[in-house]
Amino acid sequence: MSINGKTAVITGSNSGIGLGIAEELAKRGANVVLNSFTDNAEDHALAERIAAETGAGVRYIQADMSNGAQCRALIEKTVAEFGGVDILVNNAGIQFVEKIEDFPPEKWDAIIAINLTSAYHTTAAALPEMRRAGWGRIVNIASAHGLTASPFKSAYVAAKHGIVGLSKVVALETAQEPITCNAVCPGYVLTPLVEAQIPDTMKKYDMDRETVIKQVMLERQPSKDFATTAQIGGTVAFLCSDDAAQITGTTISVDGGWTAL
Repeated sequence: MSINGKTAVITGSNSGIGLGIAEELAKRGANVVLNSFTDNAEDHALAERIAAETGAGVRYIQADMSNGAQCRALIEKTVAEFGGVDILVNNAGIQFVEKIEDFPPEKWDAIIAINLTSAYHTTAAALPEMRRAGWGRIVNIASAHGLTASPFKSAYVAAKHGIVGLSKVVALETAQEPITCNAVCPGYVLTPLVEAQIPDTMKKYDMDRETVIKQVMLERQPSKDFATTAQIGGTVAFLCSDDAAQITGTTISVDGGWTAL
C-alpha cells in the first residue's frame, strides 16, 4: 500500500465508521488526524491509544463541521502539525427522520451543513496541499442513500446524493493530476450506536436478536449481515493505494447488495 507516511484527516472520527477508518489507515502507516465537535480528554486519549497500538502519528483536532471556517481550520491545523494533508476522508454526518412537511428547518440546515457543505470546505482547503505535494486521495463517505432513497429521510438523502455529485466534480477537476476522489456508499454498518439499538428493537417486536437483525434492521440489505467498520476502513485504504490510482469519480458500494435491488 502507498499510504505509509502519508497524513490523513478523517472528519467525524471519534466513534463509529470514522474511527474504524482512522484505525485502518493508522495500521497501514498513515499519520492520522481524528476529529469531532467535542474536545474532551477521552478524545485525546483515543488518539493516544491508536498511536500506541500502531506506531503512527495520531492527533485529535476539534472542529465543528457545521461551521465552514472551522472545517477549513481543521485542514490548516493539520498542515501546521504534520506538514501537509495527503488523504481527506469526509465522514462527518448526522441523521433525523421525519415526513417532509413536518421536517424541522433547523434539522434540514444542520444535516446539509454537516453531511454535505463541510466536505466542500475541507476539500477546497486540502486540494492546494495535495497539489503542492503532487499526490492526494479524497474519499467521501456517502451511503446507500446516496444512490437510492427511503421515506422520511429527505435531508439525509439529499445530502448523500450531493456528496456523490461533489465527488464526481472533484474527480473531473483533478483527473489529469495524481489526485483521486471517490465516494464509498455503505449500507447498514455495525457501529456502537447501531449495536445499542438492538436490545430495544428486540423488545419492541418481541423477537430474538438474530430475527430482529435480519427481518427488521436489515430488511433492505440482501446479505442480511452488517458491514463492519473495519471493512469500510479497508475499502478506504484500498482507494488510497497505488492499485486504485485510476479509480476516480465513482462510487464503491459496501451494502450487502442493497443497491442491486
